Amino acid sequence: MSDSTLYKIIFFNQSKVYELYAKDVFSSDIYGFITVTELIFEHNSTIVIDPAEDKIRDEFANVNTLHLPMQSIIRIEEVKKKMSCKIRDIKKGENITSFPTLPKQPK
Repeated sequence: MSDSTLYKIIFFNQSKVYELYAKDVFSSDIYGFITVTELIFEHNSTIVIDPAEDKIRDEFANVNTLHLPMQSIIRIEEVKKKMSCKIRDIKKGENITSFPTLPKQPK
C-alpha cells in the first residue's frame, strides 16, 4: 500500500448518508466492524468554507479511529483525489435501509 492511497467510505448512520475520506481502512479486531483511521478533511486555507465539510469535521474532531458496523457500510472506494465530505439525507426512492434491530420492549 502506498502513502498516496486514499479511500472514500460511504456509510449509513441515523437516517443520513455520510461520505468520508481516510488513508487506511481494514477489518477490525471487533467482530463485524470495519476500522477507519486517519480521516482526511480540507483545511480552511481558502476564503470559501464548505458548511457540510465543516459540520463533518466538527462531528469527528476528536476521533482517532472509527469502527463502523459492516451492515452500515454502503461502499468503500479507493480513489485518486479527495472531493468534499458530505452528510446527506436519504433521497426518496433510494434503496437504503438500516439493518433490522429488535423492537424496544415496553417498560
